[in-house]
Amino acid sequence: MGNFVEYIDLKRDYITRRDEYLDAIDLVCQKAQYVDGEFVRQFESEFAAYCGVPFVSCVNSGTNAILLSMLATGIQSGDEVIIPANTFVATAWGPVYAGAKPVFVDCNPETWQIDPASIEKAVTPRTRAVIGVHLYGLPFDIDAVRAVTQRYGLLLIEDCAQAHGATYKGRPVGGLCDAGCFSFYPTKNLGAFGEAGCVATADSAVAQKIDSLKNHAADIGGDHSEIGFNMRMDGIQAAVLSVRLKNLDALNTRRRAIAQRYSEEIVNPLIQKQSVPEQKRHVYHLYVVTVDDRDAFMRHLAAKKVGCAIHYSIPCHLQKVFSHLGYKPGDLPNAEYVSGHCVSLPMYPELFDGEIDRVIEACNSYQGGYRL
Repeated sequence: MGNFVEYIDLKRDYITRRDEYLDAIDLVCQKAQYVDGEFVRQFESEFAAYCGVPFVSCVNSGTNAILLSMLATGIQSGDEVIIPANTFVATAWGPVYAGAKPVFVDCNPETWQIDPASIEKAVTPRTRAVIGVHLYGLPFDIDAVRAVTQRYGLLLIEDCAQAHGATYKGRPVGGLCDAGCFSFYPTKNLGAFGEAGCVATADSAVAQKIDSLKNHAADIGGDHSEIGFNMRMDGIQAAVLSVRLKNLDALNTRRRAIAQRYSEEIVNPLIQKQSVPEQKRHVYHLYVVTVDDRDAFMRHLAAKKVGCAIHYSIPCHLQKVFSHLGYKPGDLPNAEYVSGHCVSLPMYPELFDGEIDRVIEACNSYQGGYRL
């Protein structure tokens, strides 16, 4: 049957580009530009050009990118921020850290992206912003969501943590709304060698505010007029990201080729796939399917020596931390179905063709119960 097909293997990329990475890291060390500095400025410029925006401010995680985007756009205690329920909980941390109340809404049952009609029903006089998530690497319906936010005068923030290089109607995500928040966690399509993130924006005031807040909110004279944070990116992460950015489009092309094989060659009617509308370029940070009996399917994959994962097993509105908000099972049925039935298949550019064959065979041989 062969060796186990790993769900993800970050070592393969390092082995391929080891010399490039070590040369970049060595240069940072030679110049002792360890925190912020020259290499961060260089990556900010490169990534801004890639996203088609004038400003990128690098920070130390995608979670803090969302927090700082909230603070820089004026979100504060007592405000409400609408968020899709089927996302990683970090999307909600930013508004919570800023003192706002997260309001969770349902997803489209086919694309699994935030549902514009659900957003409109959730708007109240306290609503200040919507965070749309480009979940798994597929852009959400920005035009439909923007129509709602414009109708009510709301901010629209992109959570781009899984969508580096994705496009909506030919335009890169990250520069399509008031701010775009990226994570560069190592497993991402554009991943660092540790924690890192950034905010992309066309608004100079937002960029300047984030630049200040992440650096202790000090003015040029060293005076601190508000509470700041220590949320800067380090130079080594920036240098690694500059190396990886040069290869991002090629790596995304490989992801899309793997996804095309999965989409065309997995023909098991027990396995449902995410719908991908026209004019959206999916970059497949994750390739997620749903099955009625997830446990049986995962046992079957394990027996076939194929790795898998779950993203995400509990929707945000049913997390214990948000129990005080009063949500209950059945409130957001589409998000609850996805969370209860989703499985992420192996998806990374370094997958070998033979391994892809084995994933497809394992999926097609699944018959709804545990079989060797």
